[in-house]
Amino acid sequence: MASQQVTAPDDRYKWVALANTTAAMFMATLDGSIVIIALPAIFRGIHLDPLAPGNISYLLWMIMGYRLVQAVLVVAVGRLGDMFGRVRIYNAGFVVFTVASILLSFDPFDGGRGALWLIGWRVLQAIGGSMLMANSAAILTDAFPADQRGFALGTNQIAGMAGMFVGLVAGGLLAALDWRAVFWVNVPVGIYGTVWAYLRLRDNGERHRGRIDWWGNITFAVGLSAVLVAVTYGIQPYGGHTMGWTSPWVVSGLAGGIALLVAFGIIETRIAEPMFQLSLFRIRAFAAGNLAGLATSIARGGLQFMLIIWLQGIWLPLHGYNYSDTPLWAGIFLLPLTAGFLVSGPVSGFLSDRFGSRGIATVGMGVFGGSFIGLMLLPVSFPYWVFALLIAANGIGSGMFASPNSSSIMGSVPARQRGVASGMRSTFQNSGTALSIGVFFSLMIAGLASRLPATLTAGLRQQGVPSAIAHQIGTLPPVSSLFAAVLGVNPVQHLLAPGGVLSSLSAAHQRVLTGREFFPDLISAPFHQGLMVVFAVAAGLAVLAGFASLLRGGRYVHPEAVAESPAPQPGPPVRKGTST
Repeated sequence: MASQQVTAPDDRYKWVALANTTAAMFMATLDGSIVIIALPAIFRGIHLDPLAPGNISYLLWMIMGYRLVQAVLVVAVGRLGDMFGRVRIYNAGFVVFTVASILLSFDPFDGGRGALWLIGWRVLQAIGGSMLMANSAAILTDAFPADQRGFALGTNQIAGMAGMFVGLVAGGLLAALDWRAVFWVNVPVGIYGTVWAYLRLRDNGERHRGRIDWWGNITFAVGLSAVLVAVTYGIQPYGGHTMGWTSPWVVSGLAGGIALLVAFGIIETRIAEPMFQLSLFRIRAFAAGNLAGLATSIARGGLQFMLIIWLQGIWLPLHGYNYSDTPLWAGIFLLPLTAGFLVSGPVSGFLSDRFGSRGIATVGMGVFGGSFIGLMLLPVSFPYWVFALLIAANGIGSGMFASPNSSSIMGSVPARQRGVASGMRSTFQNSGTALSIGVFFSLMIAGLASRLPATLTAGLRQQGVPSAIAHQIGTLPPVSSLFAAVLGVNPVQHLLAPGGVLSSLSAAHQRVLTGREFFPDLISAPFHQGLMVVFAVAAGLAVLAGFASLLRGGRYVHPEAVAESPAPQPGPPVRKGTST
């Protein structure tokens, strides 16, 4: 077993490492969201109607495939970084991500084949993004002394979260030029970042070569994939049901995936060189930090889609915006959320270096949870300044939590396991985001299914739609209306298009049905009921994350990391080597 000697932190090098990894994190997470707003332009470009029967799967995999791959792979590539060099795997990730971005922009097919081309290369892009995400935090932890890691990791992670929301605006702006531009934008950044990383980054951390744990990798990857894929298909209609949770494939995927993850846990305790040391969960700061991170990711991940649907499906049309313009404007109106991240993240990271992580992260969860309660109290057609303040508070609370939590997790593990620990941290976050979409969409669909059919059917009858057709449309699964809103399509116009129903109505009724107010007025009450449930669950998850954050204990630095840190700076005492 070979081990690379740990070197003292270099003041110049650490800022190079921070700048490069922050750019990589921003790019990797930007691409997870930039496609969401650009989806209408992308599907028009490949001549595919994603809302047509049988095409919803293409839409879901374009949205979810990137996140699923990242959730599954980050632990494995983090372990490879520990074995073969974190910078080496990180640099390879830059190359893979850039090559995939180039291939995505040259889709030679139309229709379903064109969608499969994009989904396939998005998977490769996600593999490169996983290599970047899993090793960036470990590279920073190696480069920065313990008393500055909160600021460094906070800046890095906040850049990643900011990328998620900046992508919403960038996707709308770039798609207006050309749908391929959402992939072109990565190419110059990827090429420059790749060359920069190869020339300037170096492996400062310990490297421990060993045998690859194939059984651990396989059971973890297949098990987590099965669970997340089952959750993805759970929100699709099945048979006569509005959702697919009773589908044998979904049930089998959940059961089989959980069984494989249990098998993974057993395997990891019985082999000499496991993919992941489960004993790390005995460290209170590591276990509590990851639990808090998972709860926060679930609460935050679905929020993005709920706010997009709220803005695009109801608020923006009611305020005079055409449906086709709502994707871009939704991204713009969500900018206060991004601003909250950008302001609070680095500041809270700096403060956590001096005063510890527990208090700041816990207060952050209080602000985060409080913003959900405030959103519950808003009317559906809200005054924007109140909405902006609440989502800014949500971003501030999330940023206050993210930086100290990451610093606490990464500082609590041995230096030789930072890559795999960073991967596990990212797995909890990415899995939480993927799970949240399934959880929150299911809650919203369940809420809509109880009231929307009768409301929609009655509204259509009043506008001259024949009773049989109105009833048929009213009983369609609500998921199609939700996705139509996400894509910037008038849901009623889409539902009435088949069979020429709309053209058979009078001009006055056509104007009402295709206008900006008909669908928002119909859906407002059922949607608000669903929002109350969604935000209540999110607030409860914030409370859970806050309690988990309190349980992390005082400031903790793993004893194996003490030797590589400089003399401690003034501040609270540091616990060394204490674990649960």
